[in-house]
Amino acid sequence: MKAQDIRKKYLDFYKSNGHAVVSRAPLVLHNDPTTLFTGSGMQPMISYLLGEAKHPEGNRIVDSQTCLRAQDIDDIGDNRHTTFFEMLGNWSLGDYFKKEQINWMWQFLSEEVGLDMNRVYVTCYIGDERYNIPKDTEAAEIWAELYEKAGLSSGQADIGSEEAGYARGIKPGERIFYYDGSKNWWSRNGGPETTPIGDPCGPDSEMFYEFDFIEHDPKFGEHCHPNCDCGRFMEIGNNVFMAYKKVADGVFEPLEKPNIDHGSGLERIAAAANNDPDVFKISLLWPIVEKLQDLSGKNYASHTESMRVIADHLRAATFMAVDGCVPSNKEQGYVMRRLLRRAIRYSFDLGIEQNFLEEVVPVIADLYEADFPEVKESREQIIAVLVKEEKAFRQTLRKGLKQMKKYIDDGLTGEELFTLYDTFGFPVELSTEEAYKQGIKLSDNWRAEFDAKMAEQRQRSKTARKGQFSGGLEGHDPIHLKYHTATHLLGAALRKVLNAPDLQQHGSNITADRLRFDFNHDKLTLEEKQAVEDRVNAWIDADLPVKFAVYPTEEALKMGAIGAFGERYGDEVKVYSIGEDDNVISFEVCGGPHVEHTGILAEGGKRFKITKEESSSAGIRRIKAVLR
Repeated sequence: MKAQDIRKKYLDFYKSNGHAVVSRAPLVLHNDPTTLFTGSGMQPMISYLLGEAKHPEGNRIVDSQTCLRAQDIDDIGDNRHTTFFEMLGNWSLGDYFKKEQINWMWQFLSEEVGLDMNRVYVTCYIGDERYNIPKDTEAAEIWAELYEKAGLSSGQADIGSEEAGYARGIKPGERIFYYDGSKNWWSRNGGPETTPIGDPCGPDSEMFYEFDFIEHDPKFGEHCHPNCDCGRFMEIGNNVFMAYKKVADGVFEPLEKPNIDHGSGLERIAAAANNDPDVFKISLLWPIVEKLQDLSGKNYASHTESMRVIADHLRAATFMAVDGCVPSNKEQGYVMRRLLRRAIRYSFDLGIEQNFLEEVVPVIADLYEADFPEVKESREQIIAVLVKEEKAFRQTLRKGLKQMKKYIDDGLTGEELFTLYDTFGFPVELSTEEAYKQGIKLSDNWRAEFDAKMAEQRQRSKTARKGQFSGGLEGHDPIHLKYHTATHLLGAALRKVLNAPDLQQHGSNITADRLRFDFNHDKLTLEEKQAVEDRVNAWIDADLPVKFAVYPTEEALKMGAIGAFGERYGDEVKVYSIGEDDNVISFEVCGGPHVEHTGILAEGGKRFKITKEESSSAGIRRIKAVLR
């Protein structure tokens, strides 16, 4: 079945059940400064789910939302990850609940899509006595009744954690599996323990399709289970039962009018309908692959990764162009540029060294014009934007790839990576990826060396006095001062929680809406993020003094002052301290300005909240945070 047909059937099905069909939100939400792109179907619905506003179309809503997750760029190449995807969503805003939703999803998957329900497994929430939240036997029993009516087994099993699933596996006849809050609890920030106070939340019930011809790979764990990553099971949808509100630490109260938030990946349901776990073989991606085969004379079987990367990245870039993005060196435009340049780089692996976007992008547009009129309306503009970027980059790419061959024997330093960036237009992520690909060794301190050269370049372009550090500050309004101070608290909290005294800042940016902080470390766990938030808020509540003094640079460094990495200082530096006496939690070289005491950050009942933690580049993580 074509993915286009599944999309239509889904919208029509829920429309027939009283839902209003609404248009997709753009990939860039202009009223949400906390995130680069729309990354889920739920995201544009948050205000309605939180009860902050009433949806103009009523209490039953359905749509197909285009989504983009930039953090998945480095995962592209396997059979299931895509940066761009469609999320089929339906919502009950205080209207129907579990019984209706589960029955409707069963009907849609079995009758409208025609899936073999013997291959569909589901998960439910196991409950948590600590918070007086019961096991979700209600959802499980509804599923069990549906399985039994279809003449299928309906065995239930308590699993708990993902790790427990690998140890236990699946017993004969089991169909419904209970997992803990790490898998089957929804909130805006992880499980019950990290759910923000005041937020609605609740258990969820996920649906998985089994590709039973795929043998379990024991490298993922001893036994297979629905949440296994070996590829035998693929999640195709999630029913969120928003039934509670967290009113205090450890305290949850039932919502008077619970909500339903459902999301199903269109590409994954289409893969299940094909009984093929390769999402690139569905009708929304395979024509792109076929075009690449025609242009290159190569086949998908022998050049799988390259064709997947190109197909995904160009589809994503096309919709970014539809929604008004243009390639640039900042924020959304930078992601778009990176996607395009990676796609062009992989085209060389196919032997395509001529401009090819003007032939591929129309294929992508053809796939979406009928269902998304905005694609047809901006078709020529889309092609022009993408082709222009390709023409500008392809010549420098040839030169850059030729240049990289010179480093095969001796390896690459950060200074040489900077040259590739500055002279050949290679994003550092592309250069490091290419180095790994060609077996070129990177120097141990390449990131530090690269950042130092970038800092030198920034310094040359500044008109401010030598040694001044703006800290990524966009303005000097009170909110900017608050966020600037918050970055120092965040850095100190990260070093404390992660036990990483050598953690370095690798860039920051502050606007009136949020702060951004880049640092060298591995991905944070949910527990670590929560601990960092708690630590920052504790320091805010302590109302610590914020002071500065001017020291000779050498003396400041001897005193242990932390310098913004790569920055060049004069003979004297300004050092800001937060805290006093034996409780100085931050001592950093900084030009300022800051608030006078940390309690100011809590004005209006504000709390420090991490909204996003993601990869910025190899070895560098990025946190975005707000005061709200």
